[in-house]
Amino acid sequence: MKKIYCLSTCSTCNQILKEVDAKGNGFELQDIKTEKITPSQLEEMKKMAGSYEALFSRRALKYKALGLKDKKLTEKDYRDFILDEYTFLKRPVAILNNKIFIGSEKKTVEELKKAVK
Repeated sequence: MKKIYCLSTCSTCNQILKEVDAKGNGFELQDIKTEKITPSQLEEMKKMAGSYEALFSRRALKYKALGLKDKKLTEKDYRDFILDEYTFLKRPVAILNNKIFIGSEKKTVEELKKAVK
């Protein structure tokens, strides 16, 4: 499987897509704003990542707005927030065969670029 969950309006996502030549390398792209993540897609990501927390973005504006930084969140909370609001998914999430690459950290992007070659 070659799939990237991203946000088409996110300049960071678009830069990463360009760096890994996502279209040229045959990745299926899913814009999570226009095509919501399904529970089964999120479950598949969770199995590869090890937890919903690993997929959860604390950079989302709603994270602070909802006061989530002051709450003790459970795995179910992370799952529900991601399914309810696309901005809570740490982006981009790339799946290449049996590996998952989560987020935009330089190290993660470099690992994805190596895996694509």
